[in-house]
Amino acid sequence: MASSDLRDELSCSICLDIYTDPVTLRCGHNFCRDCIGRTLDTQDQAGLYSCPDCREDFLERPSLRRNATLRNIAQGFLSAPELEVSGISCTFCDFPVPAVRSCVQCETSLCGHHLMRHDQCVEHTVTAPSASLSKKCEVHHKVLEYYCTTDSVCICGLCVSSGHRGHKVELLRDALQRRQETMRNVLQKITADMEETEKSVQSLQDRDIQEEANGLTKRVGATLGDIRGQLDALEEKVLNEISRQKEQTSLSILGRIQHLEFRKEELSEEMSHMKELCTMEDPITQLQESPADDFWEAQVGLMKMKSLDDPCHGVDHLDEGLISEMLEEAFLKIMSDVKLRLRRPRRTSLLLDIHTAGNQVHLSDDSKTATWSKKNYRYPETSQRFQYPQILSIGGFHTGQHYWEVETSDTGGWRVGMCYPTMDRTGDQSYLGDNDKSWCLRWQKNQYSVLHDNVETMLSLEPLSHRLRMCLDYEAGKLSFYEAGDPIRHLHTFTVTFNEPLHVGFRLLKSWVKIIYPEE
Repeated sequence: MASSDLRDELSCSICLDIYTDPVTLRCGHNFCRDCIGRTLDTQDQAGLYSCPDCREDFLERPSLRRNATLRNIAQGFLSAPELEVSGISCTFCDFPVPAVRSCVQCETSLCGHHLMRHDQCVEHTVTAPSASLSKKCEVHHKVLEYYCTTDSVCICGLCVSSGHRGHKVELLRDALQRRQETMRNVLQKITADMEETEKSVQSLQDRDIQEEANGLTKRVGATLGDIRGQLDALEEKVLNEISRQKEQTSLSILGRIQHLEFRKEELSEEMSHMKELCTMEDPITQLQESPADDFWEAQVGLMKMKSLDDPCHGVDHLDEGLISEMLEEAFLKIMSDVKLRLRRPRRTSLLLDIHTAGNQVHLSDDSKTATWSKKNYRYPETSQRFQYPQILSIGGFHTGQHYWEVETSDTGGWRVGMCYPTMDRTGDQSYLGDNDKSWCLRWQKNQYSVLHDNVETMLSLEPLSHRLRMCLDYEAGKLSFYEAGDPIRHLHTFTVTFNEPLHVGFRLLKSWVKIIYPEE
């Protein structure tokens, strides 16, 4: 019977609600005691009484007989809000009253009324209403009372001494309690992960990408506008210099032309004189009127000296080297301004701290290469030293933007990242990435992943280079990892609100990591 139909059968025709302390008239119709009582009170004045449903008349005020069965059914209906969901009826009620629980041992379903009686007399296992209550051993057809942890099955008492002899067995309620405790612990972790995920989702939802894009567009536009202004000023300066050199060179060339024209006249006169001497037929006259041989040799030398003493010699070209120097100096200044405007992370020098190195870590003489070793170096015990093959950088970062690069081996496994100095140095919680005080990129079996607080996220990127770049923006709370190939490739960015200084950290497993620096 549907819930709506059952409600109609259990409703008083006067108040139209579920029966409250139902009573029955001689005609067989039922009403709430208070409802029929008020109706009969109004009929007292006329001295005539009748049933509100069938209109049967009574000479005297009719007596009211309590209907206990109907009351129990109504109470059971009111105590079963899941009727429409389960559709399971009470086994003991004469009418289809919804069950609120089912008993595994009795293989029955009970309404609220019968459940109270059941709880008072026996201690059986009750569950949510179920249509399938066959909870007996398939072999011995006995009630399942035990749980075999060896085979992970529920068994009866006979199974304990037969097929499961020697196995680890416990009572169902003890196994259930242990299982529920385990599930509660898992639920706590899932709840924590859910809260962290919700925070991440909220953080992403709160980000205004359009505002970030507008801000970046504005900064880039201002930078490019300033560059254009500087280039315009540089162009004007260079063109003015070229114009100045042009005028100066033009004057020099003009002076040289004038000088050469004068020299041409001198040479022309000498040439005419020489031709005249050369054409004389009288040898005596030619020898007496022409200078001696050493004069002509001296004259040739004098001509060379005049050519070298030319005041305009070598000034007939523009100074292209000066123009190149002006451009180079201006471009360097522009690039310096661009770097400052875009807040480019500065290249940061790093050295590794031997006082933090685990006993299986070998540190190079320049404190830049950490290598896993089978050898136990038995370093002096300190509160800073790691129990496992890990090492941190000297000094930490508590502000600003920084970047550095590392080269890694292509064998074994490694983790590179950053951590707070208060991270544990011993125990499983001291692994880089396995606690809430460290963040790292992991490489193992040719696969990238990132870790934080013992939560690992696999990256669907095939490794292409063993040179990595790490970028830290402390104020923005961003730690980013890149492959420093050509082109550079982004791998992952952690977004965190940092509240302690950060140290660079490496974890090694049959591998090595070397700190290197990008070329200027």
